[in-house]
Amino acid sequence: MTNFIDLVTSRRSIRKYEDRPVEKEKVQQILKAALMAPSSKRCTPWQFVVIDDKEKLQKLSVCREMGCKFMEGAPLAIVVLAEEEKSDVWVEDATIAAIMIQLQVEDLGLGSCWMQVRNRKKDENLTTEDYIKEIINAPAGLKVECVIGIGYKAEEKKPFDETRLQLDKIHYNNF
Repeated sequence: MTNFIDLVTSRRSIRKYEDRPVEKEKVQQILKAALMAPSSKRCTPWQFVVIDDKEKLQKLSVCREMGCKFMEGAPLAIVVLAEEEKSDVWVEDATIAAIMIQLQVEDLGLGSCWMQVRNRKKDENLTTEDYIKEIINAPAGLKVECVIGIGYKAEEKKPFDETRLQLDKIHYNNF
């Protein structure tokens, strides 16, 4: 098992992937980590849609004006949604589950990149969320937080440089 700080330091946003599928066992491990994510009052409002269909991945790659092209080259994506009516903190719960996915992906030697969905637009007439919900046939009442592209890394990035830590943002007992 990886040392946690090493895992956090090495996890970087990967936008280029090898052209090979992620094994089902690894996908199951990733989903298991997501399902173990903490949630407020353990209400678990999240839902996950696993996408490995190339046509749907291509559609995801055009769901926003910028920052989503990498989805076309990803062999796998996970849409993170949550039931808004089930929890007033669905955003936080879905976000925690999403980072659990990303950390598990990194621990498995894969790469990932978060694509923000909430509060984004495909164009002036359509939100990114509504566009994605149509692609995955999401039922009413679900909100899309993000989509995480996943695959074998086709690019290497240096680990996080700890000299760039903004230590001035840490306060003790008072601001």
